[in-house]
Amino acid sequence: MGHERFEGIELTEVTAGLQFPEGPIAMADGAVVLVEIQRGTLSRVSPDGTVDVVSECGGGPNGAALGPGGSIFLCNNGAYFDYAADSGFNVPTAGSANWQQGSIQRVDASTGAAETLYVEADGHRLQAPNDIVFDAHGGFWFTDHGVHEKDVDPGAAVLYAAADGSSIRSVAFGLDATNGVGLSPDGTKLYVAETYRGRLLEWDVTGPGELAAPDAPRVLHDAGGAALFDSLAVDGDGNVCVATLLTGGVTIVAPDGRTEFLSTGDPLTTNICFGGDDLRTAWITSSGTGRLLRCEWPVPGLALAHVG
Repeated sequence: MGHERFEGIELTEVTAGLQFPEGPIAMADGAVVLVEIQRGTLSRVSPDGTVDVVSECGGGPNGAALGPGGSIFLCNNGAYFDYAADSGFNVPTAGSANWQQGSIQRVDASTGAAETLYVEADGHRLQAPNDIVFDAHGGFWFTDHGVHEKDVDPGAAVLYAAADGSSIRSVAFGLDATNGVGLSPDGTKLYVAETYRGRLLEWDVTGPGELAAPDAPRVLHDAGGAALFDSLAVDGDGNVCVATLLTGGVTIVAPDGRTEFLSTGDPLTTNICFGGDDLRTAWITSSGTGRLLRCEWPVPGLALAHVG
């Protein structure tokens, strides 16, 4: 693929001053709910750019997803990062002394009350949960980024859990710094990004929380050391849109592995989501500059499952 479709796209700043935003969720009223990892909050960005705190989650709220009953589910990395200004960007540093291990939280969007659903799986403590996606069965896949700087049990890299807090299980091990996670439009493929290896992995989904050959994923795309991968979203054509660090933008990976690229100018571009009446609006978290950006996407995004 060439990059022509994305060369003329205009990025519009929706708001600024966010404290390392991530996990954007496009809401039906035109607002975007996202996390501010450094601030420890789940926040709401109104269409006019006004920012209000929905929940004081504590720790390091990271990936977020709208779940059953309108609740918002969070991957909380347990305050795994410290932050410092570097060359005009807000840069996270792993291995914070404040790290308390991670969890999965559920937030009541109307009251802001946050409850902890999971802190372990199969006897292993969650370390730094990172990103999350619901499937059509009402469960959710999530990644645990792991903690490289601590002498701890790494546990699993890809996990699956029930939304009601009743069950969680480890599914895939042996991966490095797992980050973004998403499903193909028909739900038969699971995609996971490895941050430091710059790889996008793919599995066949054989059932709720089940993968064919969980220890042998296919590599759909390998950046070859030129970039690092963060969180992701899938558009309606099945392209996996991976927020890309260092090169600063979004890498669009087609189901056959061909790629395109949208530049944002922020080397710490961390996530993307789709919304709007026609799902053609993309919101992108420009975390190094603390901004939420918006643009028109060439194809409609994928309507996410949240089952109720």
